[in-house]
Amino acid sequence: MAAPAPAHGSADNPYGIVAALQQGGIIAQITFGIMVIMSVGSWYIFFVKLIEQQKIIKEGRRARTLFWQSPNLRDGAAKLDKNGAYRQIVDDGLIAQEQHNKLTDPIDQHDWMLNSLARSQGAITSKLSSGLAFLATVGSTAPFVGLFGTVVGIYRALIRIGASGQASIDAVAGPVGESLIMTALGLAVAVPAVMQYNWLMRRNKSIGEELARFANDVHGYMISGGSVRPAATAARGAAAKPAGAPAGAATTGGAATSTAKP
Repeated sequence: MAAPAPAHGSADNPYGIVAALQQGGIIAQITFGIMVIMSVGSWYIFFVKLIEQQKIIKEGRRARTLFWQSPNLRDGAAKLDKNGAYRQIVDDGLIAQEQHNKLTDPIDQHDWMLNSLARSQGAITSKLSSGLAFLATVGSTAPFVGLFGTVVGIYRALIRIGASGQASIDAVAGPVGESLIMTALGLAVAVPAVMQYNWLMRRNKSIGEELARFANDVHGYMISGGSVRPAATAARGAAAKPAGAPAGAATTGGAATSTAKP
């Protein structure tokens, strides 16, 4: 019979976050709403950018394993995602090569191709970095938004003390609790945003380095007419040759042994 009493007491908790927002009025509610928007926006951007990064990383693996095994750039580009970052670099390189042949003023092909690939890489990097400014803004301003709510709560506590004429716990517990809640919410919003920003920036830097390496390989391939390929591809081809060498050596050795027996 007396079991439902705790549930009723917890629902009517005068020091919870709902009660604090109700007592804080429109200012506390607006402050809370701003921090909720900041938090939801930062988590949304984080997951969207994480998916974009994973897609480019997957494309990079495919480019390293399949692209350079193709006889030419056009066949290799067909193996990449149509709207992918690595496909964009290859397509921009091929377009730049065609445009160079149409130029009327003499411009070195090396510089023309290098600038075109650099622009393509810069566009991809800029797209990856979009939205990260919001994370940086949330990480730097959320604590101050929470601090604003803290100041408002302390101000309300002082008003209650002045109105009641005594600093009793009942008079100041609500506004002080509201102040602490706002401070905690500001930190809870800011800390994940800062961590998300730093982690995504580090991954963007790694992806940018891979894109620069791939663009440099494409540039060397196009300038050399297809005779220069990445070192990794050449190493795999060289590693495949010694694999068959022991068999040949064993056969030669066997032949020499059989010859030596007579």
